[in-house]
Amino acid sequence: MKLTVPEQYRSTLNLKETERAIKLVKDFFELNLAAELKLRRVTAPLFVQRGTGINDDLNGIERPVSFKIKDMEDAEAEIVHSLAKWKRMALADYGISNSFGIYTDMNALRPDEELDNLHSVYVDQWDWEKILMPEDRHLDYLRAIVRQIYGVIKRTEFIVYENYPEIVPVLPEEIHFIHSEELFAMYPGKEPSERENLITREYGAVFIIGIGHSLSSGKAHDGRAPDYDDWSTETVNGYRGLNGDILVWNPVLERAFELSSMGIRVNRKALLRQLEIQGKNERKELLFHRRLLNGEFPESVGGGIGQSRLCMYFLRKAHIGEVQASLWPGRMHEMCRRAGIFLM
Repeated sequence: MKLTVPEQYRSTLNLKETERAIKLVKDFFELNLAAELKLRRVTAPLFVQRGTGINDDLNGIERPVSFKIKDMEDAEAEIVHSLAKWKRMALADYGISNSFGIYTDMNALRPDEELDNLHSVYVDQWDWEKILMPEDRHLDYLRAIVRQIYGVIKRTEFIVYENYPEIVPVLPEEIHFIHSEELFAMYPGKEPSERENLITREYGAVFIIGIGHSLSSGKAHDGRAPDYDDWSTETVNGYRGLNGDILVWNPVLERAFELSSMGIRVNRKALLRQLEIQGKNERKELLFHRRLLNGEFPESVGGGIGQSRLCMYFLRKAHIGEVQASLWPGRMHEMCRRAGIFLM
């Protein structure tokens, strides 16, 4: 069991204050994100039909929760892992205008997660997707979107401080950008998580570019499915990738803390290249992939932003179970109770 118990931890807010603060964070962030990126809220599915290629494959090894639907001749459905591909379809099917987009409350189940301070079976995100004009398919545009999102994060930090002055802002004014290959060159003897800790401790907020393609070491910084983010297109200085992760330094757990994964999505060329790289060419016959290859989807940029992750960070909680209701091992409950960590 993985569990970090900070020394002399004591929650800044009690349970009632925490519940009110969760609503404050979620309401404020959602409205500001929508205004900043020009996003319309839409209703999204909790499950999709198996065999359509719509579900997010994450790293390709996680098992989706599935069930059969009686009145559909026992067709099998899967609880979503995320809505990374569904949103792309929605942009086309809803007829969203150029430079505008959509967002939704995404609720997922990931039963193969290793449960710890940050990871839960239950996942809640704001999943968002925005039309990308072909001339904006470059790294500078992605950086601009990251800065917009980081601006919303900073404003939310200030609103929390205004309502709870004991929670003092710590985020830097600017987010630092670095490519995963550059990060590997800085710390070649370290594991990816160690590299993330070192760079995030130094800068406070970091966007690591290029998640999914193999580095010069022969290994990727982290895994990515081949059919949503474009991680194989060459960018500046020959580095590959038009995607990345937003990380901040967590002062309670004293470690890097991922808030968002995002990127420019695959076009036809990138999809074919990445299916070939990962040896998954059979996916070309699935519904989502056929539609993309037939040119039915607009180019887009999108990502997911953890709702419970944001609340945990802004409210200075030691465990994600302090801001969401989920299931945890009995021993974890016992250890958290002894440490003053209340799991909902």
